[in-house]
Amino acid sequence: MFSRQDKLFYWTDNKTEYGFMSTTLPLPKYHSVYLVLKERLSDGVYDERVPGELELMEEFAVSRATVRKALENLALEGLIERSAGRGTRRVQPASPGAPASRMSGLLDNLIAASLATTVKVIEHEYLQATDPVAQVLQVEPRSQVLRAMRVRSTKAGPVSCITTWVPREFADNLGRRQLGRKPILVLIEESGVEIGRARQTISARQADAAVAALLDVPLGAALLSVNRVVNDMADRPVLWLQGLYRPDRYEYDMELSRVGDIDAKVWVSRDFGANMR
Repeated sequence: MFSRQDKLFYWTDNKTEYGFMSTTLPLPKYHSVYLVLKERLSDGVYDERVPGELELMEEFAVSRATVRKALENLALEGLIERSAGRGTRRVQPASPGAPASRMSGLLDNLIAASLATTVKVIEHEYLQATDPVAQVLQVEPRSQVLRAMRVRSTKAGPVSCITTWVPREFADNLGRRQLGRKPILVLIEESGVEIGRARQTISARQADAAVAALLDVPLGAALLSVNRVVNDMADRPVLWLQGLYRPDRYEYDMELSRVGDIDAKVWVSRDFGANMR
């Protein structure tokens, strides 16, 4: 069994001992558009219809040839279908199983880290769950869910852009004003929900135009991407979080120790905390 206890750091200035680069390597325009669209498809931003070429040309300020090249790559990967008269549509992906691990220590640490920042609620609305959202939250497609987008900041500036999805039955205590004052996990627990476990993946993605503006980074800048599903004690998903973090102001730290006999050794993390500098 694995025990995960992790450190989270928000930097309060632009200098770190790790020397993060402030610029990003140049990428072909079509590849930047392709990467942003691929992430949106993966995150369930598009239910079925994908914006047309003209819409994408306007959003990314690129030529039609650039947009077409990006869409062609997505089609070659089987992520979208393009046909005359019907436009561009998202292809439903397969849903591979993902391992889940107990993360109570990390969840407590996330709350502590959140308390050391200020938050601005950018979006707060009830929507019909798209198929990807319904699948993750284990609700019926088109059922109501709360979608909220928040930007967390320190004195140095914005740190993260976080989008959360919550089933309607767990969202009564999640008003716009409340989300601006308290961490969402605290609000969910205050409504009577007992948090049980979480499943989390960490990767990287590029900032699209909207996120780049919110986090004050260049278009296409590399960001830390955190995808987290939180379940209650009855193992019902109560929260899906998609967070994008500036790597110069946020660090995810784990200390690992080896346990087990010589035939089966695993590395587990311990000694966690949240430090604000």
